[in-house]
Amino acid sequence: MSFSVNISWPAQDSATNLRSTDHQLGFGSGQHLQGSAAAEYRGNDTRVNPEESLLSALAACHMLSFLTIVQKKRLTLISYHDEASAELGTNAQGRTAITHISLRPKVQSVPPLNDEQLTKLHALAHKHCFIANSLAKEIAIEIIPG
Repeated sequence: MSFSVNISWPAQDSATNLRSTDHQLGFGSGQHLQGSAAAEYRGNDTRVNPEESLLSALAACHMLSFLTIVQKKRLTLISYHDEASAELGTNAQGRTAITHISLRPKVQSVPPLNDEQLTKLHALAHKHCFIANSLAKEIAIEIIPG
């Protein structure tokens, strides 16, 4: 199985556009997004940046893994909401990197799951999330009570 993304940066005639970090992202699924660097790196804060893209990929992968596990266990989930965050810093080699990621999933189910059940389910989801398995950094999962 493979996946593809096409990235286009249309250089313009103007010298100011050569400094632009705005670009187009075309996904193999046919979706298109407007991308840019983060505002702190001369980017356009109205467009998706790579840091947000990485964070959203991880958060979505964790959620989808969690939903699959819940379905296999025949649990009834009402809602899932995550307020994920990432911190940019310096790694051990002195390079800029995402140094911390927090997932803060809030789950509602019938009947309600207790903290121990949620912890086990999220640990299992994390173990099976291939995006998490692809990242070298520790990822914190802070479960928000429903």
